[in-house]
Amino acid sequence: MKMINRIIEPTGGKIFLEGEDVTNVNPDKLRRRIGYVIQQIGLFPHMTVADNIATVPRMLGWDKNRISERVDELLETVGLNSSFKSRYPKELSGGQQQRVGVARAMAADPPIMLMDEPFGAVDPITRERLQDELLRIQAEIKKTIVFVTHDIDEAIKMGDRIAILRQRSRIAQYDTPERILTDPASEFVEEFIGSGASIKRLSLSRVADARTSDWPVAKSNEGHDVVREKMRASGRDHVLLLDDQKHPKRWVSMADIENDGVPLEEAGRPAVDIVDENTSLYDALDTMITSYKGSAIVVDEAGTYKGLVDFDTVLEAINDMRPDSNRESAEEARP
Repeated sequence: MKMINRIIEPTGGKIFLEGEDVTNVNPDKLRRRIGYVIQQIGLFPHMTVADNIATVPRMLGWDKNRISERVDELLETVGLNSSFKSRYPKELSGGQQQRVGVARAMAADPPIMLMDEPFGAVDPITRERLQDELLRIQAEIKKTIVFVTHDIDEAIKMGDRIAILRQRSRIAQYDTPERILTDPASEFVEEFIGSGASIKRLSLSRVADARTSDWPVAKSNEGHDVVREKMRASGRDHVLLLDDQKHPKRWVSMADIENDGVPLEEAGRPAVDIVDENTSLYDALDTMITSYKGSAIVVDEAGTYKGLVDFDTVLEAINDMRPDSNRESAEEARP
């Protein structure tokens, strides 16, 4: 990272940014074309959130209106409302501070961002949320991001390509996450990955790409008779009830449906085991294990029902990952 922004001058080889050799560029101008997010976040404590985000645009001579519009845009992008503009870093949680740090890194719309263990200083739950948030943002902005981490699981989740370094910063393997998991280049890489490489590969598959299970659904206001008939026709033991916006609401069994004295909107159990369609199968599996029905309800960004994934979905995905010979043997063994 320090060679990319020329804090350390390369002694060999070349680094290009937008087709230009960085050693031929004024160092100060080069650094203003790069966004930075670090583990300690590095927000200026005496400056408001808005002023922190506006740091580089001001240095580049942007006018006040353009800066203000950019600050509002970036706060919305990282999931913070405009009320945060006047707050100081000490008034924010660790996760909120890191979101502001990401917004500041994107402020001048740099072509590249350097992220040095950006989520290493937050708790595991906040870390996972920030990872998911960055993946969402990256899907929109499509920047080149150099992301440093010591966590192989984080690298697999976040990276399009991974460089694993061994002693003396020598590259042990540079490849896609899938290739690293399925074909480690050396014993060192294999040990670095650790056990459970096949399960880790589920992190590379999204729920949206998996086959959803056929499951009966009905609207809560359709009435007991309609819901009862849908359950009987499906051969399933539960029906998933949706509201008028097709948001999942409740699971009902036949016993719940037969109890005409209880409205369907209040019957059964709440449908809480919900995942976004962009969730990895690895995370979806975690939801399934603790869910009421051993499954996860899939929704889009608006919360609209898209389908349901269960253990059969995961088993099918795992089978698809196996070598062809093993897959054929498994299919032949099926009853």
